[in-house]
Amino acid sequence: MSSGFSSQKFHSIQEATKKMERYCAYQERCHKEVTDKLKGMNMIPEAIDQIVGHLIQENYLNEERFAKAFARGKFNIKKWGTKRITRELKFRDISSYNIKSALAEITNEDYLKTFDELARKRLNQIKETNSFKKKKKLADYLLYRGWESHLVYEKANELIK
Repeated sequence: MSSGFSSQKFHSIQEATKKMERYCAYQERCHKEVTDKLKGMNMIPEAIDQIVGHLIQENYLNEERFAKAFARGKFNIKKWGTKRITRELKFRDISSYNIKSALAEITNEDYLKTFDELARKRLNQIKETNSFKKKKKLADYLLYRGWESHLVYEKANELIK
């Protein structure tokens, strides 16, 4: 018969701390990811605060470093614009100070160059012949990736006559 205990695994603070150190060492994490992970391990709020405090003190967890790495990665690899990067960082409870600091990592020159390359590459993939529909498809694609609407519409009008 059942002993009344659930089959959930319980972790000591030391075990959970070691686990979180490895989790943060593997790649940059934000506080929210770590807190959610600890909640998933059934840690009590006091233990979560203690572990997060330890991770910050030992520099495993650094919100500004996370925001910068996130912004660089999403910009360089996924070609996201600042609107999408900002939205995703806010969703992760990153402060506006750290968001600003992260976006400052992207130079205006790189930003516009990447935007132009992305727009041209996408345009070559669109098989639509109707120029109005073609512009809409290009604009929707760029807006979804978080590029500013004034840039998107200017570029669509520049590339599609």
